Amino acid sequence: MMSDAPVSDPSDRVVPFPPNQAMKLAIARPPRVLAVANQKGGVGKTTTAINLGTALAAIGEQVLIIDLDPQGNASTGLGIDRRSRRHSTYDVLVGETPLRDAIVATAVPRLHLAPSTMDLSGLELEIGQERDRAFRLRNAISPLKTLAPNLTNFSYVLVDCPPSLNLLTVNAMAAANAILVPLQCEFFALEGLSQLLKTVDSVREQLNPDLTIHGVVLTMYDARNNLSGQVVADVREFMGRKVYDTVIPRNVRVSEAPSYGKPVLVYDLKCSGSEAYLRLATEIIQREKELCA
Repeated sequence: MMSDAPVSDPSDRVVPFPPNQAMKLAIARPPRVLAVANQKGGVGKTTTAINLGTALAAIGEQVLIIDLDPQGNASTGLGIDRRSRRHSTYDVLVGETPLRDAIVATAVPRLHLAPSTMDLSGLELEIGQERDRAFRLRNAISPLKTLAPNLTNFSYVLVDCPPSLNLLTVNAMAAANAILVPLQCEFFALEGLSQLLKTVDSVREQLNPDLTIHGVVLTMYDARNNLSGQVVADVREFMGRKVYDTVIPRNVRVSEAPSYGKPVLVYDLKCSGSEAYLRLATEIIQREKELCA
């Protein structure tokens, strides 16, 4: 378990990113909602959500991460201790709190978080019989799509999903414009991907006809391991251009950063993991331009 202790020195929470002088004062379009999903655990979903969100914020985007995992690792990994979570995504999904009231600022400029708590683990029992059970998150995000002059207008919303295909993940897919799939470079990668694609097809047919696969990001790549190279080749053959060019390497600094409540781009901006997530953010923005053209 990672410590939830608050950071004692406020200077530790200062992010070494210069202000983006080119950032627009107002965002011209509603936020793009990307669900970071894979039913397999340990593939880098939360790590990708945290660090991709940080990278997007570093290059000038206004980003909201919605922590939809009862374990709350995205919240802890961004330095939001449990005592600071006055409202959570559980409160939002049961209808007790508007999403904007649950959002908290992080140490990263332009990056905000809707934190989670363990209460989420019982959500399915509470709302499983409700008619709108699959659309709770979509309904909660809807007000964010109306541009407001005195509020933060987000350009990207990243939803960190739990490692299972339960009601929480279905809510994320029903609310999302697209799915971003982290895929570990290991033997069973394609098997798990096939199961996820079937779920996406089912959600598209029944709940969200506009849902697409934004892309597959290969994580934990080890150039010393022949298997990693073979997995990359197999996934690219299977998914084609849906696989991002950027590959996230296995990097000890990426693994260490969450224990300090920091994204790796704050913990060590110059490590290979940070550089990879910055490249991924740039690639995603470019792909967004192509999709919206």
